[in-house]
Amino acid sequence: MKKYNVKVNGISYEVEVEEIGSAPSAAPAADVRAEAPAAPVEAKPAAGGNTVNAPMPGTILKMNVNVGDKIEKDSLVCILEAMKMENEIFATAGGTVTAINAPKGASVNTGDPIITLG
Repeated sequence: MKKYNVKVNGISYEVEVEEIGSAPSAAPAADVRAEAPAAPVEAKPAAGGNTVNAPMPGTILKMNVNVGDKIEKDSLVCILEAMKMENEIFATAGGTVTAINAPKGASVNTGDPIITLG
């Protein structure tokens, strides 16, 4: 039985692994280490602007705004499908939509900008 520390999403876990049914080999074992993916990088909004970011990985099912639309804080921006559920994404601030970074059908990861407000 071997003990390992595994870090997942910034949380460290101690795990025990048991090797079953294999004899030790004469060749030295390769040191295999998987690097965790880098944390998502939030897009920097334009001066005086904000972004509405994806709260979870998923696919944009419907975009409710267009470039040039003036929206208020808590306005429905889009519908994001994640784990077979439809999630409503709301604006975190008011402003004018200056860019749609993730149009209908786009796949997004946590933290990816969906729209930019100016």
